[in-house]
Amino acid sequence: MGTFFEEILYALGFLAKTLRGVGAFVFRGKASRKILVMQILFTFVDALGIAALLAIGIGAAVNVIGIPYLTMLGQQKMIYPLLIIIITRELGPLLGAFIIIARSATAIATEMATMVISHEVEAYVSVGVDPIEHLAVPRFLGVTISLFLLNVFFSIFGLAGSFAVAQLFNPLPPSIYFNYLLEDLMVSDIIVSSVKSICFGMIISIMAIMRGFGVERASTEIPVAGLRAVGSSFLWVILVDIIICAVYYMG
Repeated sequence: MGTFFEEILYALGFLAKTLRGVGAFVFRGKASRKILVMQILFTFVDALGIAALLAIGIGAAVNVIGIPYLTMLGQQKMIYPLLIIIITRELGPLLGAFIIIARSATAIATEMATMVISHEVEAYVSVGVDPIEHLAVPRFLGVTISLFLLNVFFSIFGLAGSFAVAQLFNPLPPSIYFNYLLEDLMVSDIIVSSVKSICFGMIISIMAIMRGFGVERASTEIPVAGLRAVGSSFLWVILVDIIICAVYYMG
């Protein structure tokens, strides 16, 4: 337990140092902006296809399973708040986080660990370049921005894809379908979904960078850093998701 709490404090300190470096990166991080762009390209753009496929599949599944049962109960309109809860509020941020953990957490941790082993980080320090500002901050911002955008597109694809499936059961004009969705979409749903995606993005990036920087000198530590980054990211994403849900539903 002592080690567990020490790790939490260390992660919080690493997060605080990274957040302090954001301002410096914004004003004088021109050399690192390419890293930010490439991180968004890899984490968001390249993952958009699998996210869209998952979103459409989940939206279709909700319609296929939910509409017949709700029709029997005379509550067919309940499919709209159900879609919003499942896709926008709950599964959008969580599945987006899982996709990014699988794709980017290992890659970032491995890249950082390789730079430590090859003494590249020491080289940055020796010439007066802050490795947090130059290496950590653009990846931190890139992953966080990417997960937020991936969550937005997941909701769009999930709700729009479910419309195509809904036509097989109960054909509706697009205006009626999306009007029902907008009527049931609450500001709180958007806020909770956005908070989750931002928190998850920060967790994944910090865990990956921290695990990468935490290696010593052996090359065998590189794959271990990747595995630890994935494990830690999954653990903390799920715990934070439970906490946010508990606060929302109890509030």
